[in-house]
Amino acid sequence: MTQKIDPISFSIIRHRLYRIIEEAVITLKHVSGSAITNEGHDLMVSLYGAEGTLLLGGVGFLHHLTSAAEACKSIIRRFKDDINEGDIFLLNDPFTAALHTSDIYLVSPIHHHGQLIAWSACFVHVYDIGAMNPGGFAPDAMDVYSEGFSSPGLKLIDKGVLRQDIWDTLLNMVRSPEMVALDLRSMIACNNVAKDRMLSLVNKYGLSTVKQASDILIQQSEEMLRNRLRELPDGTWQSRQYFEVKGEIYKIFLTMTKSSDELIFDFTGSSPQSRFSVNCTKWASLGGLFAPLFPLLCYDITWNEGVIKPIKVIAPEGSIVNCNKPSPVSVATVGAIQSVNNAACSTIAKMLATSDKYFDQTSAVWHANHFAIFMFGKNQRGGESIGILTETFAGAGGGKTFGDGVDIGGEIPNPISRMANVETVESMFPVRYLFRRKLIDSGGGGQYRGGTGGEIAIVSHDAPEGGIHYVLSGKGSHFPQSEGILGGNPGANNDYVWVHSQNEKNSPCFSQTLQLIPGDKEAITWGVFPLMGSDALYVRWNGGGGVGDPILRNPEDVKKDYLDQIISADAARDIYGVILNDEEVDLEKTNDLREKLRNTATNLKEEKLTAIRVTSTGIECPRCNGKIANRGEPWKNKAQVSTQLFSEISGTTSTINPDVVLRKFSCPNCNGLLDTETALPDDPYLIDIIS
Repeated sequence: MTQKIDPISFSIIRHRLYRIIEEAVITLKHVSGSAITNEGHDLMVSLYGAEGTLLLGGVGFLHHLTSAAEACKSIIRRFKDDINEGDIFLLNDPFTAALHTSDIYLVSPIHHHGQLIAWSACFVHVYDIGAMNPGGFAPDAMDVYSEGFSSPGLKLIDKGVLRQDIWDTLLNMVRSPEMVALDLRSMIACNNVAKDRMLSLVNKYGLSTVKQASDILIQQSEEMLRNRLRELPDGTWQSRQYFEVKGEIYKIFLTMTKSSDELIFDFTGSSPQSRFSVNCTKWASLGGLFAPLFPLLCYDITWNEGVIKPIKVIAPEGSIVNCNKPSPVSVATVGAIQSVNNAACSTIAKMLATSDKYFDQTSAVWHANHFAIFMFGKNQRGGESIGILTETFAGAGGGKTFGDGVDIGGEIPNPISRMANVETVESMFPVRYLFRRKLIDSGGGGQYRGGTGGEIAIVSHDAPEGGIHYVLSGKGSHFPQSEGILGGNPGANNDYVWVHSQNEKNSPCFSQTLQLIPGDKEAITWGVFPLMGSDALYVRWNGGGGVGDPILRNPEDVKKDYLDQIISADAARDIYGVILNDEEVDLEKTNDLREKLRNTATNLKEEKLTAIRVTSTGIECPRCNGKIANRGEPWKNKAQVSTQLFSEISGTTSTINPDVVLRKFSCPNCNGLLDTETALPDDPYLIDIIS
């Protein structure tokens, strides 16, 4: 009979498992020479059980926790009885488990006295994968075969010995093989450290004790999440994300239903798979869904197989969230996958906002539109350089139900993301920054505003070939995507501008705004472009979504944002209804304007933000307590509805789709603003039902 583990040993083992992952991550970063890994933290390290189930999820991009589990299971199925001590396997096929070909998984079995007891797994976005474009993002690829080397599983190290034929073949198919070799060696070292520390733990406490602790952790996680779900009201919530590629519009549509202690995420209604490489596979959608779910619903729960069990995902085959081979997917991570992130963030936030207990743990959508700009060419030393502008990881925090979002505040799916120093980028590439700073008016307006995004401009500098090239891909600049909640506005959209210098002498020099950079300005969003001569590239990235009605924001906070150059005077007036004279709030004119904006003279004083009130019989307004709808029916159908063009909202740009509107749903009794949604004119209202 196995002796029951004591609480102290259990706690020690739990913490040791976390430290194993932490030390493996440090090893991965220290060995890798790629800025996307050691600066941007585009990485993941986790531990898995002997059957490939998630034992303990690590930090980094959380999309990969479930995908790496499928990678382990796939290797188990493929190699069956040929899994030996000292082996390391490689997998990067998106239609088997990976997110796209550039994300290589190395998975390593961990044996104890000849018995397979666990797996360690890690990934990095490798320096190059041999795709049609350097860096792996291939916006012009018509199928997955143009997106680089892809393997459903191969044995890279056999019983501790590197398979030189495999190694040489891999490096023969990529640009800068020495850098790709360093990426692979960093992952080998990472897995070796994880395996060594795991065996030390087992040798100290015994296999049965460690296994018992692991089983308890999984059981605890499942119980804790199910208990949390039971505390939340049952209901159905929807979200919608639009993006654009070369004039074609795509939609991610999500219906989340919570019943008792289970959640169902249904993507029925999403666009069919695209001819462009923004598609994602079913494993990528699963990972994209869990990436926000882990930190939003399980912030105090160990991320393991127990968290996965109460969740069901429906992703229609042949859709943009479950494409068929050979659809191109190289841009998936900043395309459909991130839109899945955003949609899940919105529905989870709506659910949390219905609960008094979890209301203060609710956040609007964070950084919703990555820009993946990979630069390539000869650097100032004559060597070849490939890499990403890591500002895409800088992000922007969504507003919270108790405070503003964090400016340049990262993103939900990667708790440790960050951007490289300017000097790091300038040392790697023949470029010079004209500026890099917070972007005014980028955070979504709200009683608590979204955090700002940022803006940069770069020019070539000391380039042996007169400049470099870059690959631009993502979700375009036609739609705002960082949705607000409870009446908050979405964050501003991305924007990309190619400034064509009129002549070599007309240098941008020290231009400190886009408008002052000399040359003709061309909006771009997709493809491969040169950065040559005195041309410049300008990029602005989205802010976080706002929370609550903007005209209920404290006027003094609006003034402070204006003085801190977070918002403009136009935004203070048009979004927040605040009139500033000589940098002071004109309270009389502000009150008059706010009453005009809301068309009511009541409930405009600053007040504690609260969610829609749920009673035993119906849905009530949190301000006037008036009944809006019965429980179990879509409450938005009973609300007052108005629309506003995004071109009328400060902070958006001329690139935004002229048809897209911000719908505003208000209480039919007091006209207090309750919710907003981004929509095209013919879109039905998103269904929000509290059962």
